[in-house]
Amino acid sequence: MAGTSRGAQLGLLIRSGESLERIHGLATVVLDKTGTLTLGQPHVVRIAAVDGGDQNETLALAAGAEAASEHPLAWAVAAAAADRGLTPPSAEGVESVAGRGVTATARGHRVQAGSLAWLADTGVDTSPADHLAAELADAAQTPVAVAVDGRLRLLLGIADALRPDSAHGVARLSRLELEPVLATGDTRAVAAAAARAVGIGTVHAGLLPHDKSDLVARLRHERGPVAMVGDGINDTPALAAADIGIAVATGTGAAMAAADITLVHGGIGAVADAVLLARATRRIIRQNLGWAFGHNLILVPLAAASVLPPVAAAVAMATSSVTVVGNALRLRRFGHTRGQASPPHRGTATPTAPEPAAEGASI
Repeated sequence: MAGTSRGAQLGLLIRSGESLERIHGLATVVLDKTGTLTLGQPHVVRIAAVDGGDQNETLALAAGAEAASEHPLAWAVAAAAADRGLTPPSAEGVESVAGRGVTATARGHRVQAGSLAWLADTGVDTSPADHLAAELADAAQTPVAVAVDGRLRLLLGIADALRPDSAHGVARLSRLELEPVLATGDTRAVAAAAARAVGIGTVHAGLLPHDKSDLVARLRHERGPVAMVGDGINDTPALAAADIGIAVATGTGAAMAAADITLVHGGIGAVADAVLLARATRRIIRQNLGWAFGHNLILVPLAAASVLPPVAAAVAMATSSVTVVGNALRLRRFGHTRGQASPPHRGTATPTAPEPAAEGASI
């Protein structure tokens, strides 16, 4: 109770004490990219017509098809249309393929918006966009293609800035001897660029939702307990499959429902805080067990042998209970530096996260 309470103060909503206990044995932390390592606010930075057609017309059709999607890239397409003052048409027969794209009928046209690989699988000739897609990937932009009536019409470059603290958070995980692994549905080039920027050495790209859960199962078999950190509905299967599912609160409700821990303030550094809190809680539990068993194994036999009066043994037992509770309450100071509390929030603006726990802190 003391551990989960202190976690809530630090912005870690821990579902149960069992979840906190399982964190202790982690070996690997699998990280999603969009909304986890990045801000989750992708925006269209480049629009290129592939066949020389009307960009605005094609973009409006794509925005209409994407209107019902909850994927961040779909929001970026809709926002790009709105920025240009375009009115997306209503779409019918919307079919979403998780991790791939969406198909719909708008203004009498069959509209497909998604990855180039997916469009190629459906029979669309994507070769005219190969060179441009490589340019976008080199610039760490996710290419999203739009086809109308089976013909590739538009290629969008979508960028999502990294969280300012992602590189520091990944470094903290490494110092805790946890291996960070990037798992994303993005292309290999875009994923590799993000991984290099934050210091992640192992990258798995182009993954569908079930691929992520399969990756979690394989890593558990090879390395031991695995945590999955994600924010989107596409991450839900992997969050449920992991030993510890960790959701970013800025993500979808489905992700938070499947997770054991929710990071209220976001940021990978909060995962390191959860690991440190779990280790501190485990140390306190061991200390309390040792203290309680010590009293019972020493004082109760002495009282039974009439070496100590029974009243003295009863007082010692009460003292033991108080000591155990007091020792557990030391967790309320977890994350404080040299006994000083984290600085209070200032002003009326949106509060910032409490200062992270120091790796060297001991309780």
